[in-house]
Amino acid sequence: MGVRVWLVAACSVFASVVEAQPLVPYRVVGDAIEVPLTAAPADAVRGRAVVSGRDANCLLCHSVTDPVARFAGNLAPPLDGVGARLAAGQLRLRVVDSSRLNRNSIMPSYYRTTGLNEVAAIWRDKPILTAQQIEDAVAYLLTLH
Repeated sequence: MGVRVWLVAACSVFASVVEAQPLVPYRVVGDAIEVPLTAAPADAVRGRAVVSGRDANCLLCHSVTDPVARFAGNLAPPLDGVGARLAAGQLRLRVVDSSRLNRNSIMPSYYRTTGLNEVAAIWRDKPILTAQQIEDAVAYLLTLH
């Protein structure tokens, strides 16, 4: 099974389906989405749970030095130090839709519902993560120096 197909299958099996709701509009400028997707404050503690949990499956591909990360992947760059390398807007775009930066990325688009291939019926028109979950994940990733 190819890596991309395996990741799609893993996301379908492990992630909880987000209820269909209109996506918050956002604007990409360069390599970032500068404006947060929510007005509510982001929470790094909740973000840690998103990154390490099954909804996002970040640790399926990424590793991070964190006691919560019992199992971590090696398909993608380690998350250690990402908060020092990238700004919030850059992290936000990578979580929302990393394919905007790299068409060959195997990372799922966590906040995109159109232009996707082979999407199971229960996932159609639904993002993998909510806008708040994305903001919380970004807040956590910014703590990784």
